Amino acid sequence: MRGSATATQSIRSMPPPPPPSPEIRRLLADAGRALNQRRPDLAEDVLARVLAVEPDSADARFLYGIACLMRGDSAKAVGLLRQAVAQRPGDAGIQMYLGCALQDAGKLDEALAHLRRACELAPGQAASWYNLGKALKQQARLEDAAGALHRALVLDGGHILARISVADIATMQGDIPRASAEYRHVLRQQPGCAEAWHGLANLKTESLGPADIDLIRRALRQPGLSPDTQVILGFSLFRALEDQHDYARAFEALCKANAAKRRQVAWDAAAERACIDSIMEVFSAALPAPVDPALGREVIFIASMPRSGSTLIEHILATHPDVEGANEIPDLPQVIEDESRRRGQSFPAWANAATAADWHRLGRDYLARTAHWRERRLRFTDKNVTNWPLLGAARLMLPGARIIHCHRDPLETCFSCYRHLFRHGVHYSYDLAEMAEHYRDYERLSAFWLVRYPQHMLDYPYEALVQQPEAQIRRLLAFCGLPFDPACLTPHQTRREVLSTASAAQVREPIRADTAHSAPYMEWLQPLRERLSY
Repeated sequence: MRGSATATQSIRSMPPPPPPSPEIRRLLADAGRALNQRRPDLAEDVLARVLAVEPDSADARFLYGIACLMRGDSAKAVGLLRQAVAQRPGDAGIQMYLGCALQDAGKLDEALAHLRRACELAPGQAASWYNLGKALKQQARLEDAAGALHRALVLDGGHILARISVADIATMQGDIPRASAEYRHVLRQQPGCAEAWHGLANLKTESLGPADIDLIRRALRQPGLSPDTQVILGFSLFRALEDQHDYARAFEALCKANAAKRRQVAWDAAAERACIDSIMEVFSAALPAPVDPALGREVIFIASMPRSGSTLIEHILATHPDVEGANEIPDLPQVIEDESRRRGQSFPAWANAATAADWHRLGRDYLARTAHWRERRLRFTDKNVTNWPLLGAARLMLPGARIIHCHRDPLETCFSCYRHLFRHGVHYSYDLAEMAEHYRDYERLSAFWLVRYPQHMLDYPYEALVQQPEAQIRRLLAFCGLPFDPACLTPHQTRREVLSTASAAQVREPIRADTAHSAPYMEWLQPLRERLSY
């Protein structure tokens, strides 16, 4: 801290730089206008010209950093904004944007430090409190996030994004009436707000009516809508039409929204198939015996496709006094990605060369990263939906871990994914043909793991759980080595934060068997049924 203070004092004691020339001021203004128009590419061209003339311009570095952040290049944004902060440590705006860039780059603790500094420097600026709240929310620190967002709304009651975030947090915390009220509050102010419609539709506890359908359609007719906004409104329109049992128009809206989203993402089914083939080949071979067969006994992996009941299973386990529900934590993929980067090879190319000591080291790394999930309870769940291709690695890293393979009827799984707008990844879900191909790859690799590790994996059908809850919950607890607790039979009564807003409201309701969605759409889903070999 002393070094930081000294550096700040020395910068402030230096004479101020000469004011920029009129030409530089004009170029900076042009760059600012380009950013306001969401044209980071144009802004970067202008700012490159400024930095060629004045390479130490804090204004240019600041705006260039914002442009990189808008373009998704968080690493470059961090570098530029660090330089700008070093020149102007007392500028709340630069501190705030550096915090946002660090958050995007995964440097979470440092991000919070700069966002908090921005709030200290400008306590009356709603944007700083909003971005602090947003970062805390993304890190699952929901109480702290709600406090920061409340400050933002006190300063600016019309801050739409802050209010939507408050509604999202209420959803995660199980306060569904408040979440609905907050989304509706936004929609009274901005009837065309796509994020509010999406949040409200995702609650699935309040039917959207004819008036809502009219408002969403009117919003879709607005000129100049961004592709993202069109997609979000399209999924919301689908949900509203379904609530009114207008299944033909609902499916039409759903197909249109998915097609629009598919144009925005990249997916290569052949590349995935080749990757799955490689994983099966590598893990069919003899692999080293573990250094410590009990390592990882604290971990319960829940491996599944999205929309297959994993949130409910985690909620049941997290009702047990010995288990913490960690939601979809990224640690297993990050450990594998970090090792791939260190070795200069993608996974699973390096897996055959890894020794027992290497796998033990990676397991210890995973446990160190997840230590905070064991501060209150002995065990924790990891239900990241991208874990299933990594289960062979997880077994070698953490041989003491339990793995629950949760799966649902293939048609229901695929259609449920197709009905849902995912914020990150899951790019296969926006085309039914690609969805079916992905499911087949998932199914054959899951079958491979079950044969390879029959003593360490529990095959757990969702339909059996909802039809025979008590018997299946007892089976689940026994597999995990947990004593039976009757509270696990009524998980909807458990108060905990569920970070998946799509499932947060559903797990607050008693377990029920009537959760299928495909029946009203069967005539349009016939091609999907055929691809799934029904």
